[in-house]
Amino acid sequence: MNSTITAVAGLEAGHHTDQANATGCTVFLCRQGAVGGVDVRGGSPGTRETDLLRPMHRVDRVHAIVLSGGSAFGLDAASGVVSYLESQGIGVKVGQAVVPIVSAAILFDLGLATPGVRPGPAEGRAACLAAGAQPMSEGSVGAGTGATVGKARGLARATKGGIGSASLELPGGLVVAAAVAVNAYGGVVDHRTNQMVAGPRRADGAGFEDTVGLFLRGEAGVQSPALTNTTIGVVATNASISREEANFLAQASHNGLALTIRPCHTIRDGDTMFALATGQTPGPADITSLTVAAVEVTALAVLRAIRTAASLGGVPAASDLDYV
Repeated sequence: MNSTITAVAGLEAGHHTDQANATGCTVFLCRQGAVGGVDVRGGSPGTRETDLLRPMHRVDRVHAIVLSGGSAFGLDAASGVVSYLESQGIGVKVGQAVVPIVSAAILFDLGLATPGVRPGPAEGRAACLAAGAQPMSEGSVGAGTGATVGKARGLARATKGGIGSASLELPGGLVVAAAVAVNAYGGVVDHRTNQMVAGPRRADGAGFEDTVGLFLRGEAGVQSPALTNTTIGVVATNASISREEANFLAQASHNGLALTIRPCHTIRDGDTMFALATGQTPGPADITSLTVAAVEVTALAVLRAIRTAASLGGVPAASDLDYV
C-alpha cells in the first residue's frame, strides 16, 4: 500500500542523494500539469517561481516542484528539471516553444559535510530520471539528506532531520498527501501524544531539551547561526480545485508544521509549503475537508521525516538514541 505523496494520481517523486557530501534534491513531477499554490512563512526563505502560483497571475498550471539542499545555491537544481521537462515536450506552449513551469524552495545543509558541494542542474535532472509513481523513499535522502533539527544548542547537539511523507484517503476517492523536508531550528513533537521526538540533545544524554523553554529562559540561540534552517514541503491532492483553493490548501498545511515543530516559522526559518492539485477526481470537493486532511498529513510527514532519518555527519538520528 502506498502511504506517501505518490498515492496522489498524476504525481511522481524522485530523489538525487549525495550521502558523501550530505546534500541532495527531490522533485515532484506533474507531467499533465497541476493547479499549484504556495505559502511562504518564516524570515529566511529561499524560493524560485512562487509569485506565479498565487491568484491574479496568468499561468495556472505547474509541471514540477523542486525541494533542494544547498541553500540559495540549490535553486540551480530547478534548471535541470526545466531542461528535462522541455526535452519531454512538457510545459506551457508559447508559439513554437515549450516552457515548463517549475517552482522550487531550498533548505540550508551546508554545514553538515562539504559546504562547497550543492545540488545543481545535473542533480535536478538526475532526480527527474529517478522519479516514478512508486512509494517515495523517506529519511536521509533527497532534500532531506543533510537536514538537521533542534539547533538551539548548535549543530553539535542537534538531531538528524530528513524528508518524510504521509497520505490519507477521504470519502469519494479523494486523496490528500504531503512530503516535508524537515530542517528546523526548533524541536519536533508528536502532536498526538505530546512526546518530544527530536530536538537539542541534553548534555547529560538524558533526552531532548525543549527549544521553546530555552527561549523563554533566555538560553537559546547563541550557538547556532541564524540562517541555517528551514522546513519545506508539498501538500497534494487528486481533487479538482481552483488556484485560490490550492493557495488556501498550502496556507492551511502550515498548521501541520506548527503542530509538530516547536517553535515554528521563526525568523531563523524560511518555511515554505507548496500545494498541487492534479484534478484526477472530478467534481466539487469540500475545501474544508481537504484542508483538515492537509494539516494532518503534513504533521504526519514531519514525524516520518524524523523517524526514518539516519545518522550522518556526526549528527545522530532519533532512531539511534537510546532515550527515544
